[in-house]
Amino acid sequence: MRVLVTGATGFVGGHLVPELVAAGHDVRALVRDPQRYDAPEGVEVVTGDLLDEASLAGVFDGVDAAYYLVHSMGSGGDFAERDRRAARNFAAGADAAGVSRVVYLGGLGETGDDLSPHLASRREVEAVLADAAFDLTTLRAAVIVGAGSAGFEMVYQLVDKLPVMVTPQWVRTPCQPIAVRDVVAYLVGVLDHPETAGETYEVGGPQVLSYETMLERTAELAGKRLLVLPIPVLSPRLSTYWVDLVTDVPKSVAHPLIHGLKNPVVVTDHGIRDVLPVELTPFEDAAKRALREYGEAVDG
Repeated sequence: MRVLVTGATGFVGGHLVPELVAAGHDVRALVRDPQRYDAPEGVEVVTGDLLDEASLAGVFDGVDAAYYLVHSMGSGGDFAERDRRAARNFAAGADAAGVSRVVYLGGLGETGDDLSPHLASRREVEAVLADAAFDLTTLRAAVIVGAGSAGFEMVYQLVDKLPVMVTPQWVRTPCQPIAVRDVVAYLVGVLDHPETAGETYEVGGPQVLSYETMLERTAELAGKRLLVLPIPVLSPRLSTYWVDLVTDVPKSVAHPLIHGLKNPVVVTDHGIRDVLPVELTPFEDAAKRALREYGEAVDG
């Protein structure tokens, strides 16, 4: 199958592309700057920007299925407007070329009017893609655990630099993190199951944890001391200030993630397991792999 991957240079895309190649697909990677992309052998690289519709001419030609892994959160400013425009340009180009399948990795969480701006934007992108002519498969995930993941990067830098954390009560919000290898297994696997076309699935790891627990377990695995002190008067807005001080995670990424702490992100529908029985990776194992990539000495 000829497969296009947008967001190939990102965290998930970087893991997905080689796995698609290994699964026997002909992969085309869309990047803005090919000089900065070290493509796996056999991958066709095309240049284009989803925010520039004219640059997408020919990008979708001959493509059977495409992955939408793009988000603009790291660009600062009005990321929701850029995400909206990128999704519309993608949908128009894919429909014009007759692409039949699209797989989108969105955000896990409750629906409603009280979503964080980040999660609300993820849902809006999903709606734009769902309105197109192609069959959309959506996978919704919470924190993806791996070296280079924005969510786990923030966890790691906090436990690496702060032995004591004063946090908002929302740090105890439940979350169902998932290892990057498991997300990629789902992303690759749905292409082999035509019945997933037009469906939405929630994906998560085998454990429901609070953000507090993830911080504590990551610190323990890294051999660091950590004391977390949740207090009711500290809002996520105030929390962003000390995150800015002690980590180098870009504000445009960290702030939306922190404001999203108020939304529980837990799998409520396990239908994906009936289609793809992926052996899920425990949080500790996924965190160990990530910590080793960060150069930490981890036992086990």
